[in-house]
Amino acid sequence: MKKITVVGGGSWGTALGKVLASKDIEVSLLVRREVVCDSINKEKENPFYLPGIKLPKKLKATLDPEEAFGNSEAVFWVVPSYALRHLLEGLKSLAKRIKYHVSAIKGIDLETGKTPYNILTELLPEGYEVMVLGGPSFAKEVAKELPTAVVLAGKKEEETKKIQELIAQPYFRVYRSDDPLGVEIAGAIKNVIAIASGICDGLQLGLNARASLITRGLIEMIRLGIKMGGQPSTFYGLAGLGDLVLTCTGALSRNYQVGYRIGKGEKLEDILQNLREVAEGVKTSKVVRSLARHFKIEMPICEEVYHVLFEKENPQKCLKRLLSRSLKKEFENLDILS
Repeated sequence: MKKITVVGGGSWGTALGKVLASKDIEVSLLVRREVVCDSINKEKENPFYLPGIKLPKKLKATLDPEEAFGNSEAVFWVVPSYALRHLLEGLKSLAKRIKYHVSAIKGIDLETGKTPYNILTELLPEGYEVMVLGGPSFAKEVAKELPTAVVLAGKKEEETKKIQELIAQPYFRVYRSDDPLGVEIAGAIKNVIAIASGICDGLQLGLNARASLITRGLIEMIRLGIKMGGQPSTFYGLAGLGDLVLTCTGALSRNYQVGYRIGKGEKLEDILQNLREVAEGVKTSKVVRSLARHFKIEMPICEEVYHVLFEKENPQKCLKRLLSRSLKKEFENLDILS
């Protein structure tokens, strides 16, 4: 491909743009802010989201959708989950010119409970190839070209393989999957668990507690993921366990940082005010709670994260509730392990 569009000029959009442009592909990065656009084009750096990282000459930012989408052969959507539907509806006439669409979004739409894959396949005509990119991938480390493995999921293997080969780099290993929905669900739920992990560390509950939380968080991910149509194996792979471990233990995670600061006594409103980018897990906790109730499944960690974030309950009270739940078999009500 000669040209690719990346929608979203945050850290992850910029990092993906760098991966692609480093392969001598023209990359047009559609951004919202003029100051970001100017910095990327004039200084070859995005100082607001990836300071100190030099960007390739082939990566150019623009504020103009026509310029971004013109002659492009693939689009990578890297925007907050809540913004995708409105944005795509406004850009539909341009987006319909392009066959390949890849979601690199890790969230679920709050209003509809739909994943980005659902939204893209719903709003784009039949015949368009929609894929999902997931896995443990902090933008800063990808931009620094540190070894990273991700998963690209699409319904048609040959088409998925084309994009897999397009984006792979020696430091950016890409695996294939045929479960885009599962990859997205895993990417969304791990953000909620990461907030819980941050709270755990903020409260100084120890490494035993964090390991237990990650493991039981994986169970909650599997429960909801299977009910929503994901494949069991997906949740043990890069998009599931891999991204869960990274986001729950890495200080570069915005969701972990939100939880950590709550554990240290800060208020959610104050934390969100000075975050440069969206912590998807905050809003996702609302929709995950709703989905759990809809499917009548237990997701106690996600439930308590919701109570902390939106009912302003004391984290210690929520912890006590978690630990005082009735004793049971480890894999109770988990059909795939029975």
